[in-house]
Amino acid sequence: MSDMNKHQIGVSSETGKLRRVLIHSPDSGLGRVVPSKAQDWLFEDIVHLDTIRRQEYDYYVKLLLYFLDPDKIRGRLAEIDDTAHRRNFYKPEHTDFYRSSYVVELQVLLQEILDDHTIRSQLVAAVCALEACSYKIQQELMTYNPAALARVFFSGTYNERTMIFPPIPNFIFTRDIGIVINDHILLNKPMKEARKREALIAKYIFFHHPYFSAWRANIIELTDTQHHFLLPSDTDMEKVTLEGGDVMVISKHHVLIGISERTSREAAVQAIRCLFDKGVINKASVIKIPNRRDYMHIDTVFTQIKKDTWVMLGDFSNARIKGSQKDELRGVLNITPNLTEQVEIIQFEHGNEATPKYFDTLEDLLRDISVTDLNCPATDVQIILSGNDTFPYNAREQWTDSCNLLALREGVVLGYDRNDRTIEAFRNAGFAIVDVKDLISAFETGTQQPEKLNDTLILMPSAELSRARGGFHCMSMPLLRD
Repeated sequence: MSDMNKHQIGVSSETGKLRRVLIHSPDSGLGRVVPSKAQDWLFEDIVHLDTIRRQEYDYYVKLLLYFLDPDKIRGRLAEIDDTAHRRNFYKPEHTDFYRSSYVVELQVLLQEILDDHTIRSQLVAAVCALEACSYKIQQELMTYNPAALARVFFSGTYNERTMIFPPIPNFIFTRDIGIVINDHILLNKPMKEARKREALIAKYIFFHHPYFSAWRANIIELTDTQHHFLLPSDTDMEKVTLEGGDVMVISKHHVLIGISERTSREAAVQAIRCLFDKGVINKASVIKIPNRRDYMHIDTVFTQIKKDTWVMLGDFSNARIKGSQKDELRGVLNITPNLTEQVEIIQFEHGNEATPKYFDTLEDLLRDISVTDLNCPATDVQIILSGNDTFPYNAREQWTDSCNLLALREGVVLGYDRNDRTIEAFRNAGFAIVDVKDLISAFETGTQQPEKLNDTLILMPSAELSRARGGFHCMSMPLLRD
């Protein structure tokens, strides 16, 4: 990957054509999550590793390659799918790995920086300190080659038999480790202990890999508040914690930052100040959502599909919050409390922070973005609602990431095949619905081309992936978009 230092970064849109993306394929650590620790490791359930790899995530990798780096896959589909060889194509340490400069594998970047003895020594010491390992284990890890050591750091497995670290199964959600905002990188600062090793590894990659060498001065790290170690442990809102699922780059000048279960108010304020001071953006909207596990990040309740189209949970719509729509069944069952007092949306402009703009609802903000920032006619703005806004499917399908979609380009998005009512809502909004297996076959035979797709929802298999509580927006860190 010697040309990696020539690569650019730049993201100023949620829907511009995706050119480069950072991902991490499911590693063996996911297959070691046990029920008693699943929630500690931020999983709701254990997943079947072979299914999540071969029957679900592998289609994601193939699709990304057809869109971003077709020379790596076109004409090779039969060979890749051959039972005897198929896994090698997806294994970062194998010579048959696809190794793309456009669909970038996080584990490859890690093993490449571990080639440097100084970096390897520092990172081994840092990880072992974080995980309270013995000095003997630390010394033994130094004897591992870079590929084997990278596997250990991800899966926690030592000598392929003994686990010395817990796995870090959330590393498949690369969105959360950092966000590219124009030509800057905002690193995360995770709230949960289960993600601390992720943040450490990501920091080493961003600061040491040649891919990012030209942008090191543009890496933004958030710092803890002064005397944070003296604060009571229950003062969560004073902690500086931020994950990438709570950051969206709407335009070159405008960023959304959520305050949620995982991102604190203090972090949002610090990030905005830094982005303003560096001249990266001149507008920021802060979206406080209820601190609930089923929401987690703002990208679990809405994502952008096109400049004038969004998918959103109906609980945050004008009709629901402003009270123009009655839903007596929900009220009787008390399924969703009134969100009016739990949602706060404030928009700041650089140089005019003393007079922020307030929005009553999330829908009001999204419509304003489409019209004011992206110059769409107000009459063209569409809000597609989770579960077609039909109870209880809206809540069920939001839980399985109906609102967490990744745009490969304007109007071409990936979503889970299990969210039937949301799919119906997309169809009603004029989108074509296509199964990824059929689409990949069409790409391979030449009967369809990625650049010819318009207004299309691509359905991805999701029986196991959805158990991990994250969609394709979570499973992608865009490095470069048009």
